[in-house]
Amino acid sequence: MNNVCYSIQSNNEVVMEMNIIDWVGFVGVFQILLAYILNVAGKVNSKDLIFILLNLIGAGMACMASILMNYIPFIILEGVWTLVSFISLWSYKKPVVP
Repeated sequence: MNNVCYSIQSNNEVVMEMNIIDWVGFVGVFQILLAYILNVAGKVNSKDLIFILLNLIGAGMACMASILMNYIPFIILEGVWTLVSFISLWSYKKPVVP
């Protein structure tokens, strides 16, 4: 199923239009990349709640978009990513403030 729409504008320029499935996937992938960039930049730790939530929600959204597009490789990738992030959330322990 090809859910990407292309249109030709009056100046003969081909433009890709994103639908709701594309936007869900885009926002999900953006969250995963944001978590990664913040971690590499030293702004968040992989044990921080914000890192775990960005990965969990982002991977869940990307997985849902992949399911709706019926793209099996990314369903597996994002499904496992979501599961690992959920396990991280489940075992998350709030840091003790001295």
